[in-house]
Amino acid sequence: MKKALFLALAALTSSVLAEPAAHIDVTKLPTQSKMIDDVVVPVPSEIFAVLDKLGKPNWVAVQHKMNGVVQAPSEQPQIALLLGVVIAEGFIAVEAEDAAEVKQIGKSVLNLTKALGVQKKAQMRAKAITDAAEAKDWPGVRKQLDKALDDVSDAMKELNSVELSHLVSLGGWLRGTEALTVVVEKQYTKDGAELLHQPILLDAFEKRLANLKPKRKLNPVVNKVQKGVLEIRPLMGLPESGDISEKSVKEIGAITSALVKEITSKSQP
Repeated sequence: MKKALFLALAALTSSVLAEPAAHIDVTKLPTQSKMIDDVVVPVPSEIFAVLDKLGKPNWVAVQHKMNGVVQAPSEQPQIALLLGVVIAEGFIAVEAEDAAEVKQIGKSVLNLTKALGVQKKAQMRAKAITDAAEAKDWPGVRKQLDKALDDVSDAMKELNSVELSHLVSLGGWLRGTEALTVVVEKQYTKDGAELLHQPILLDAFEKRLANLKPKRKLNPVVNKVQKGVLEIRPLMGLPESGDISEKSVKEIGAITSALVKEITSKSQP
């Protein structure tokens, strides 16, 4: 069975551990995993728990604050990527316990799902996200964000838009990976950098992007994302015995940061 780390930040729970980590065994992370294209997808809470062991991150510094409700771009592929980025940002805002930002994200999720034609399932979920944030019920917010991704994925499959569902996952992974590089770079350790060793997952993303319909592949943002994934692949695909260097962490961070900026371009009010 193939194994890889998936940082779309789609199922974050509230576990926080205090003891320093002696070693990170990434092969033991997916205790509550699910399968996507024969790739094991661990719940991101396990990865955040490991990061907390390495030294509790300053999540406020990792956030990308929004200026208002995110506006939908003109083309669906970019909207799908953006939705993934926004939901990932929601999990980061939860870690930062930023209620105001979570509420903005809930409204943004609703706006973007409306543009994709799947707002019906998202309406109640967006309200649940904002209500839980107002109550500072952080486990509740995480649960609702998790369900929001599941709702979007199910709705898109019903509309025969599996490709767009994949782009939502990819957008979330890019923002999650960018956030991870920020945390690891601030306090670099080989164990922390090991969380970026994801060659099988990158192979799955490459395959999905290569198999997109020609019109979607020609989308300028999708085209840049496809090139960026190819650039990231060798940086994450070292042999099992190899370490991901601090230099590589910085390079991965620079690539993912540029792609997230591209995805979010023209989306702020």
